[in-house]
Amino acid sequence: MDNDLTESLIFGHAIADALGVPVEFQTRGQLEADPVVDMRGHGTYDVPAGSWSDDTSMTLCLLESLARLGRIDYADIMSNLVGWMNEAKFTPTGVMFDIGRGTMQALTKFTHGTEPLLCGGGSPYDNGNGSLMRIAPMALYLYKQKGTNLSWEDLSVVHDISKLTHAHVRSLMACGIYVLVAVQLLDGSNVPDAIKTGVSMAHRLYGQHDEFAEEMGVYERLWDMQAFGQLPKDTIQSSGYVVDTLEAVLWCLLNTQDYKSCVLTAVNLGEDTDTVGAIAGGLAGLAYGLDSIPAEWQSTLLRRDFIENLCNEFGKKVG
Repeated sequence: MDNDLTESLIFGHAIADALGVPVEFQTRGQLEADPVVDMRGHGTYDVPAGSWSDDTSMTLCLLESLARLGRIDYADIMSNLVGWMNEAKFTPTGVMFDIGRGTMQALTKFTHGTEPLLCGGGSPYDNGNGSLMRIAPMALYLYKQKGTNLSWEDLSVVHDISKLTHAHVRSLMACGIYVLVAVQLLDGSNVPDAIKTGVSMAHRLYGQHDEFAEEMGVYERLWDMQAFGQLPKDTIQSSGYVVDTLEAVLWCLLNTQDYKSCVLTAVNLGEDTDTVGAIAGGLAGLAYGLDSIPAEWQSTLLRRDFIENLCNEFGKKVG
């Protein structure tokens, strides 16, 4: 696999995350009055411009484990995540300034001896976007192994990565839909075709398994992708609820034609600006390439060399 694809995904994710960090929790109305158009510093968390959040830190925790081991090791991934939470590893400034409730509870369980795959919350109230925000490296890993021909067993591995922090079926499905779309982009499909094909595959696979079929209605708007892409912006929510996040990401991709407009649209939806931005940004990076990301944004990103090295190590170990 071309290392440029890894960098396009990971840098696309991290840069859009950094765009959203200073305005997290601002409303759509506030951002319509003062929209994000470039990298900003300080803001919500009072951090320098180019600082990424938990979205990218946790993504790098997974990427580093895969790059170092060349395989999936759930305990190792959890150890990286705990190192981020407790020691501020994988952070841009040496300070851990943002963590979701569900993620913190799961990592605390792990430190107290709970098996990795039993750590994530499994109730309907445990459907924040904390696993979706970090799942991107699984698309790279599985595409290298299988291309776009992913089976139920492959999706089950994606589900297990989600279960480390978020174990409800709704969150598992969001991660699965994301990966199925991302591998299409990795294979060179354009945005509308990648989303249509990936979502159609998800509909077919999830409809064949009762536990997942029972949740299909939650994602009802996605199953008619043509109609979904034409929804007006005021029907799109950008909260930390995993269904809202996934819908917002796919809607932004379908309603823009380049990286910059996609991520600015995503961030300016308001609320969970860093996460919606990051997830949309990773996919937009794949769709449009690393060179599509404004050079000034790339140069502003903190610890760029650290991220680049991880991408290179992943390429050497995984392909």
